[in-house]
Amino acid sequence: MEATGGLEILLYSSLVAAGFAAVVVNPRQVRDFAKALGKLAKTDAIDAWVLARFGALIRPEVRPAKDEQTRELVALVTRRRQLLSRRTAEKTRLKQAAKWTRKDIKSLIKVLDTRLIKLEKEISEHVQNTPGWREKDQIITSVPGAGPNLSSHLLACLPELGRLNRHQIAALVGVAPLNRDSGKFRGSRIVWGGRAQVRSALYMTTLSASQCNPGIKLFYQRLIKKGKKPKVALTACMRKLLTILNAMVKNNTVWNINHPLTFDSLHGC
Repeated sequence: MEATGGLEILLYSSLVAAGFAAVVVNPRQVRDFAKALGKLAKTDAIDAWVLARFGALIRPEVRPAKDEQTRELVALVTRRRQLLSRRTAEKTRLKQAAKWTRKDIKSLIKVLDTRLIKLEKEISEHVQNTPGWREKDQIITSVPGAGPNLSSHLLACLPELGRLNRHQIAALVGVAPLNRDSGKFRGSRIVWGGRAQVRSALYMTTLSASQCNPGIKLFYQRLIKKGKKPKVALTACMRKLLTILNAMVKNNTVWNINHPLTFDSLHGC
């Protein structure tokens, strides 16, 4: 079935509970598959036929279903992101608001701040009350620049962390450079796709890490000196930070400020 903004969850959970092998796939992949088959029209009947063909020919990988604890954490993390987005929008409006509406906007921002504090406490308690997550959280947050926000996103939305190699985990998140070459043409490498929620949290963490994490900061400065654009250098740092976190979780090792993990030691991870 396609992901439909959460409407698929009940059906997916019921099928898995009944012993069926169910997979939720990216709608973009199915639509591209339909176009490749020459199916440009879109109806319920056509979609059902295309999904059946997609499953039979592509055979997408069946992943372990998320348990109730994980689904709850995903819901809390998603809600936090929604409130943050709303607060950012209100703060932007406040800068241009007329004096008659400023008081109302400030009042709403205060309510959102209160709700965010309560929600972050719920997320923290949820993580700390789950032994496996508590241990991973300690590993992730031990890295300079990585905080509770990144940790909760990785725990909720990237359960594969520590189970895949560095190439696989980078591709899964969407920070692996993709080639655009054909014949003699050599295009610039780009990153695309992947799990947007994780990538967004990783981006904000990398911004901080590029200032306070010795290894990431040095790596960023080295790329800038080579002439890389700041955004390109930051994306490379995102992948490097993800590689470090993946290796640390895999080896159950926390960051040691006196003997930090080096990029050379992670080359084979």
